[in-house]
Amino acid sequence: MMFHASPPKKACMNDRIRHLLSQLELAEEALEKALQERQVHLNFSIRGKRVEFEKSVKQAHKQVKVGMIKWLGNRPINLLTAPIIYGMVFPILLLDACISLYQTICFPVYKISKVKRGDYMIFDRRHLSYLNIVEKSHCMYCTYANGLLGYATEIIARTEQYFCPIKHARKMMGRHARYASFAAYGDAEDYQAKLEKFRTDLALEMKAKDREVCDGRG
Repeated sequence: MMFHASPPKKACMNDRIRHLLSQLELAEEALEKALQERQVHLNFSIRGKRVEFEKSVKQAHKQVKVGMIKWLGNRPINLLTAPIIYGMVFPILLLDACISLYQTICFPVYKISKVKRGDYMIFDRRHLSYLNIVEKSHCMYCTYANGLLGYATEIIARTEQYFCPIKHARKMMGRHARYASFAAYGDAEDYQAKLEKFRTDLALEMKAKDREVCDGRG
């Protein structure tokens, strides 16, 4: 025997989910504001893509930087794993090329706005004077790898919203930002209409992005 939630109960559940999502957005905004306040406390400012520290802070950073010889002597075992870590750059570059080619070819067909890779790869740690050249290289590599995964995740998330916007029956770790709004598992009522709505939302996002570009804000 199958049981279905009554329409009023489903509407109430949907309202509660929307309320919780709005509360989450408010919490994220509060966190962003707190981080900006801390930014002022740490005496740095952002000018375009460049991060600038006050002169006295920059000098203090240089004084605590660990020199190359001392740094290499602290953890010599890390040198043995370096070829393995940096050897991963080849599959990472392949993923970058493949996922970028996929969205370039397919997203215009699906009417999905392309993911801007620059939003996910922020190479600003090179401005930190307390890091030596090897540490900065590590940071750039980690930034690229993690940024690429975030970039690829958003591309796949938009694809999932287009083809299969359904939540899983069990809790899943590492859910992308779009997952929370997906249709409930097992809720077959008006699924095709809901699927079309998800696709329409993607198309509207694309139009909004196009307007931003035309207005010079993209």
